[in-house]
Formats: sequence, structure tokens, C-alpha cells
Amino acid sequence: VVATPCRSYANAHAYHINSVSVNSDGEHFASADDLRINLWNLEVNDHAFNVVDLKPANMEDLTEVITSAAFHPVECNTLLYASSKGSIKLFDLRQTARCDSHAKLFEDAPEDAATKSFFSEIVSSISDARFAPDGRYVRSRARLSSERLSRSLDAACSLPACLPWK
Repeated sequence: VVATPCRSYANAHAYHINSVSVNSDGEHFASADDLRINLWNLEVNDHAFNVVDLKPANMEDLTEVITSAAFHPVECNTLLYASSKGSIKLFDLRQTARCDSHAKLFEDAPEDAATKSFFSEIVSSISDARFAPDGRYVRSRARLSSERLSRSLDAACSLPACLPWK
């Protein structure tokens, strides 16, 4: 059995794609690489609309990368992405075409600068984040934990213990 693509969506990413998420409207999907999230129309494969762009003018100023992106399973206007800084940002695409400011932010409490290290940043990096099938919660996975976030409360329940989130 040989798989052949039905349609190819090319030349919109400069880095390896880490996420693809189909929108609940059935007409769009998002693709994410380390620095950008693009919004595609399923019927138009020669261009995409860039909704998140983390690429700084000087790459030495880069502080985080996108690790995962996903659409809400019911609300077609809601998109999230997780980052290497350990944060999850939710966006409402109705508010702005460019997701420069988030509607909701989930992140760990700031770490003490004296105890922060290169390794603590690696451990806090979120490798994947997805909405639950009903859309009421976000599940995330980091190297040492799995967490369930509530969209309505600024709290996260870490397995096995609950951690304060802001």
C-alpha cells in the first residue's frame, strides 16, 4: 500500500511543523512550527494567513518557541498554543486577526531567579496541549507532569497534586 497526498500545502513554514489542528468549522486548519502558527483554508493550498509570529528581528533575542497548537473542538474561533516557557495561551480569533495578545494565559508562578537554571527551563517546557473533547478543559503534558486546566478558572490540577497557577 502506497500513500499519496490528496493535496499539498507547501512553503508556509521555515521550520519543522510540530502541530496540525483541524478547525471545528470544517473549512480551516492550523499548522504550527517553532516560531509561527498559520491558518489555512482547506480549499486554498497556495497561501496561508499567519496568526502567531514569535520570530524576533534578531534570533539571539529568541526566548521561547511554540511546542504545540490546537483549535477548540466546538468553538471555531478559539485557538491555543503551548510554549517552551511552560505557558499556554488561548486566543479568540474574533478579537483580532493577529494573535499578538492572548485572551487567557496559563503559566507557572514565576521561579526564583536564584534557583532558575537551564535545566529547570527544559523541565517546565510544555510538550503538548489539547482541549478535552467537550472543550471545557485543556490537557497539557510537560516532561515531569500531566495537567488539566480549567478554561473558566485560573487554576490547574497537576497529577497527582494541585499547583497554583496565575
